[in-house]
Amino acid sequence: MQVHVLRLVPGDDLRVSLEAAFAALAKEHGIQAACIVSAVGGLSRAVLRYADKSSGSDINAPLELLMLSGTLSPDGAHLHASVADEHGEVKGGHLMPGSIVRTTAEVVIAMLPGWQFRRELDAATGFNELTVRGR
Repeated sequence: MQVHVLRLVPGDDLRVSLEAAFAALAKEHGIQAACIVSAVGGLSRAVLRYADKSSGSDINAPLELLMLSGTLSPDGAHLHASVADEHGEVKGGHLMPGSIVRTTAEVVIAMLPGWQFRRELDAATGFNELTVRGR
């Protein structure tokens, strides 16, 4: 396992930045699988989608990023986030593009040599689901 630490800055799109960072690291190191180890920070906007919905819920407010987990692959990411507002109310779901860093986002990514993650359409769910292969 190779560990990489990213610090995103105000205005960065959290999901788009993570996918771009993975693409660059994957190309540089020849790796096709990664996962999020840890992430904390602040967002000014979160777009979270729930599994049975076609679009995301937009939360425009100062938010604390409490948790981010998921997998990264050459053909997509599957990321879940939990965020809290100033009253401590927590919301979570699939992290979508448009989730914007407010202060910082400190993200630890584990690159997984020897593994290949892919996203393939699953007839049972109708979604692109993770497939895993050893390399």
